[in-house]
Amino acid sequence: MKFFIDTANLAQIKEALELGILDGVTTNPSLMAKEGITGKESIYRHYKKICDLVKGDISAEVISTEYKGIMKEAKELAEIAENIVVKVPMIKDGIKAIAELTALEIKTNCTLVFSAGQAILAAKAGATYISPFIGRIDDTNWNGIQLITDIFDIYTMQGYDTEILAASIRSGLHIVEAAKAGADVVTCPLDAILSLLKHPLTDIGLQKFLDDHKKAQAAAIGKS
Repeated sequence: MKFFIDTANLAQIKEALELGILDGVTTNPSLMAKEGITGKESIYRHYKKICDLVKGDISAEVISTEYKGIMKEAKELAEIAENIVVKVPMIKDGIKAIAELTALEIKTNCTLVFSAGQAILAAKAGATYISPFIGRIDDTNWNGIQLITDIFDIYTMQGYDTEILAASIRSGLHIVEAAKAGADVVTCPLDAILSLLKHPLTDIGLQKFLDDHKKAQAAAIGKS
């Protein structure tokens, strides 16, 4: 399973890269605004900075919700770098655009997916990725992980090549459960990735090793 970081923060992207486990980045207008990046030119320059840092796929989202506008933005975004993946919303004009972009060999990420039916449409249109929003589904008292399982089963049975990119990840547990359900990719904040490092028994075991080493060193010095 691939790990993408869901942020527009360059420092967080660099930290994830230094871990040696980062495969890509996803962004959206909200994440850009959070970093104080506004205006088309500034946003496009920031995407270029991210693409220069990370060699894997970088999802860059269109703002338009109508076909012609989506296509125009998508082509502009694709020109920024070879590893740009155009993020398109799961709407009628979005599916139409994804089919056309696929024919043009431009990678796409169909975002805001909340049902297996939507996932089927995106795969039929040729989306490179689909982004089911696990956390947001859980917020409505439905099971986000079950949706990943359902999509995985359908894609396996039907032979669809579209990759399942589990989004709206809230915790390390979400990451593990998404992996078990068959997600090809998870995209999440840096703190969710770092939470996978933590376990109380690891801390206890490490402290014991260090204490035992300290005792052994003190005993060796005493004998000398």
